[in-house]
Amino acid sequence: MAANSSSTGSKSSNSGGGKQSGPSAEQVVATFQRMRQEQRSMASKAAELEMDINEHSLVIDTLKEVDPSRKCFRLIGGVLVERTVKEVLPALENNKEQISKIIESINSQMQTKGRELTEYRERYNIRLVGEGEGEEKGQSAAPSRDSEGGGSKSGAGVLVS
Repeated sequence: MAANSSSTGSKSSNSGGGKQSGPSAEQVVATFQRMRQEQRSMASKAAELEMDINEHSLVIDTLKEVDPSRKCFRLIGGVLVERTVKEVLPALENNKEQISKIIESINSQMQTKGRELTEYRERYNIRLVGEGEGEEKGQSAAPSRDSEGGGSKSGAGVLVS
């Protein structure tokens, strides 16, 4: 770890010049990747909960057609419990409502995270690989010469794969 930090330190001191106030390109990319991963995990959780709602709906629709005094089994905390349909049906409907509220909360958090990602991308001029390829094909020679010399204003952008 000490070898990595010393080599990183020498890279930043040689290439940065007087720009040590902001985070390095590696830190910007790492933060961006972390934020994207958080958004992906939220989307994954929302999809998982949507499947749970579909399962609850299927069970609720099935139990509505059954005699309320009929016995059924419900899995609670890993334990299979015998109950009647009239006891289980309200609990399932309540669970479904709670899951819907959680999904709404996750969706609003995802929208907030999306806005944060967009602001972060704009602040640090982050471009994703494959983004804007049509725009830059004609201009690819000029910016590459500027970025080698270090005189380009747009050279501060970060390319993320």
